Amino acid sequence: MRLERLSVNQFKIFLTYNDLKERGYSKEELWNNLPKANELFQDMLYEACDELGIELDGKLVVQVYMLQAQGMVIVVTQNSEGMSNEDFIELKVTMDESKELMFVFDDFEDVIQAAGSFKKLTELQASLYHYEGYYYVKIHDEELNDQSQEEIISMVSEFSSPSTMTSYVLNEYGKCIVEQNAFETIQKYF
Repeated sequence: MRLERLSVNQFKIFLTYNDLKERGYSKEELWNNLPKANELFQDMLYEACDELGIELDGKLVVQVYMLQAQGMVIVVTQNSEGMSNEDFIELKVTMDESKELMFVFDDFEDVIQAAGSFKKLTELQASLYHYEGYYYVKIHDEELNDQSQEEIISMVSEFSSPSTMTSYVLNEYGKCIVEQNAFETIQKYF
């Protein structure tokens, strides 16, 4: 489990599917069993509070993004409006699932390193975008089986993080740098 503080009243939790498995949950179980999902989220919230030194009470908005093979990203926002001194936590959970393999790189140098480190990546159909100071790689995974997909995710994750960004946003607002064979093209020129 990885935690990131986004603002005073918001933080992000990233869980891999291995993290879920260690906690005794599966992706399908969380998607189909809301009480079980709420139980997991409450446990994670208490863990996050301890680690980040936050005190949560009142209404919380929990947005869950299931990333195809990477795991899940959970964004927790504390609503400070109308808070009372009562000790309670009310969860509003929204779940969404992405069918895309999307990764975000902090800088172009990381993309170059990823492309140069693994020959297998150059065989992938992938697109490279630039948006709001970050580089995004969308891997077209129609031909990948589960084992190949996990192997590729493992390789790319050494240089990037999974992203909840959609290709729709990138197509509309981002700049497409390499439309096809992104890793191969980068390896060739850099």
